[in-house]
Amino acid sequence: MTSQLKTVILLSVLSGLIMLMGGLAGGEQGLIIAFVFALVMNLGSYWFSDKIVLSMYSAREVNPADAPMLHRMVEELAANAGIPKPRVCVVPEEAPNAFATGRNPAHAVVAVTEGILRLLDSEELRGVLAHEIGHIANRDILIQSVASVLASVVMFLANMARFAAVFGGNNRSRSGGGNALAGILMALLAPLAATLIQMAISRSREYLADASGARFCRNPRSLASALDKLQNYSRQIPLRRESASTAHMFIVNPLNAQSLSKLFSTHPPMEERIARLLRMK
Repeated sequence: MTSQLKTVILLSVLSGLIMLMGGLAGGEQGLIIAFVFALVMNLGSYWFSDKIVLSMYSAREVNPADAPMLHRMVEELAANAGIPKPRVCVVPEEAPNAFATGRNPAHAVVAVTEGILRLLDSEELRGVLAHEIGHIANRDILIQSVASVLASVVMFLANMARFAAVFGGNNRSRSGGGNALAGILMALLAPLAATLIQMAISRSREYLADASGARFCRNPRSLASALDKLQNYSRQIPLRRESASTAHMFIVNPLNAQSLSKLFSTHPPMEERIARLLRMK
């Protein structure tokens, strides 16, 4: 099964959870509300996800005169990938990291932090940019944004279902007790399911972006070297603006995951990513 097909299946399951939670929270009316809500959130994430994410991290667009080397690399890698040149932004963060956003290759943005520009040499930076170009070429940027929005909707509806099950219990008949219990169970399990689904989507796409990026920059070892550095330094210098809703968009996890939370990491193990790159010819 291809990564693309897995992503479609996982998104379908996540959308199904939203509809189920809407039904549990308010019956047929709740189902309709959940459908409309999911539709609005999907449209909003399609048109405005890039602006929202860039604003969250105070990213500023830079022109070729301000960052000539950065623009040359992005232009060359985009040509290798066969996509239009994305816009280039810099994030005022010391934490070394990068991400891509936008609704499609024609409206894409590559963003890098000030810290990553200082940390990596030119070949390593080229490898990181190739990875982000890989996300754009593989159309991951929209999929990841939609997954984030839908997961948030599931959690919102889970709270609605919990409220309806608890406070509506006194007015239910004995036969309605089973529905109340089902509502409570779904309210507890749905956020976990949404997190696991979002994690699986991100992990499968990260491997694919690594492989695509290695082809575009024609040097898998430069990307492997960059990932090794980023892993070490990101632990020492975390992002000042951390957000779980956007963590999966970065090339390395910006969150300080500890203990059990590592189980729900949005990124695959860095050691495995590096090993796969080093095995490429």
